[in-house]
Amino acid sequence: MKKTILLALTCLMAISMHSAQMFYVSTAGSNRADGSTPQTAQKDLQAMLNYLRDQDINGATIRIAEGNYLGALDAGYIEIYNWVTLEGGWNSSFTDRNPLKYITRIEPTEKQRGTNSAKALIQVNKALDDVQATRPKGSLVIDGLCLNLGFENSYLPDGQLADMTPPQINHALFHSDGWIAGHVYIRNCVFANGPYFAIQFGSRRGKVVISNNVFVSNRYAAVRVESADKEGKASHVIFHHNTIAFSWCRDKNMEDMGYGYECMTKMDCDIKYNIFACNNNAAISRTHVLSGPDKAIEAKRVTDIHHNAFYKNPADLQLPPAGGGKWTNVKASQFEDLDAAIIPKVEGNVELPDSDPFVKALDQKFLKAFSELKVSRKSSYDGESDANRLRSVTGKNQRGSETTRVSFYGNRYPLEKALLLFGINPEFGAQIPK
Repeated sequence: MKKTILLALTCLMAISMHSAQMFYVSTAGSNRADGSTPQTAQKDLQAMLNYLRDQDINGATIRIAEGNYLGALDAGYIEIYNWVTLEGGWNSSFTDRNPLKYITRIEPTEKQRGTNSAKALIQVNKALDDVQATRPKGSLVIDGLCLNLGFENSYLPDGQLADMTPPQINHALFHSDGWIAGHVYIRNCVFANGPYFAIQFGSRRGKVVISNNVFVSNRYAAVRVESADKEGKASHVIFHHNTIAFSWCRDKNMEDMGYGYECMTKMDCDIKYNIFACNNNAAISRTHVLSGPDKAIEAKRVTDIHHNAFYKNPADLQLPPAGGGKWTNVKASQFEDLDAAIIPKVEGNVELPDSDPFVKALDQKFLKAFSELKVSRKSSYDGESDANRLRSVTGKNQRGSETTRVSFYGNRYPLEKALLLFGINPEFGAQIPK
């Protein structure tokens, strides 16, 4: 018995020592270093992550100094295989941390096209999933990183868009291959200029806390988190003190997507103390609902939306159609009229005036172009064309074409100006990281 107890204590001590490990990565380091001390910092962040994978180390923290980290052989992304904390914002000597001063970036350029394929800038490997998990298996923490895809897109010299989404760069900024069977914390980060979702992943079980981040000029939606639990209670999202601006629709026709936060089914969420500004379609979408045999699961779903600030969103909340074919668009001032069974907490939501300091902190040229955005469509059809005459004879549908032009769509927001959006409002949005 004593031997069994001693062995158990030894194992627990080993696990504790393993989980407390600290590693260091710096662009000034060496690829041959072990990363165990600031003086022996590893240069390649992916090599450090691969070491954790190969040694099966979970619970470690990697401190990352300022610089741009492009993964193995500068492929343009990193991949995570273990429960780990990535802590950016350190100076080169690891004596001071300030994520807004010592910028830790994953910022590929056109050179990385084709090498990062459909990988997100931070790709979470399916090794963090476990279909048999009955409780959260660990914690994944992303803290103090700037993810920017604005230099991999094609832009004209004056900043106007040449080609928003070449096929090879239609990928998210943070994404998981499979479901994540543990807690996820994402904080003090910038997610900029994503041509797909900024954050998109599935939670198998655990708490998801996304806090104190700035999201700017991302396409589809800034955040979409899905749940694998058929009963809808294994995962819970807390989304607070984030700043979300200029989320773009799926394409320049401006007909769908373009959300700040997209609520998904089988997932409770608490959305609070955020700033939602100038999102192309709606600040918050709750258009996904379960029906039929899953109606009882839907009835248990809780979505709280309280103490948020909104500015120039066509809709502050978008709900399913009330009877017609269009979505139900709701402004913050109308939240108290909503069914309390669907949105229980709605107090404290406000609309920001043009004079608010946050509005002044936005890139004014960008804001002006968004506010004056124009969409024009031109259709052409020639029933007497050789092609349409042939189609008519063979019984096929006639064909025409439609061209959509926009004055402003998906343009790159400067990263340095995105960093200025921290700490503008002491109550709402991203605060100065502590």
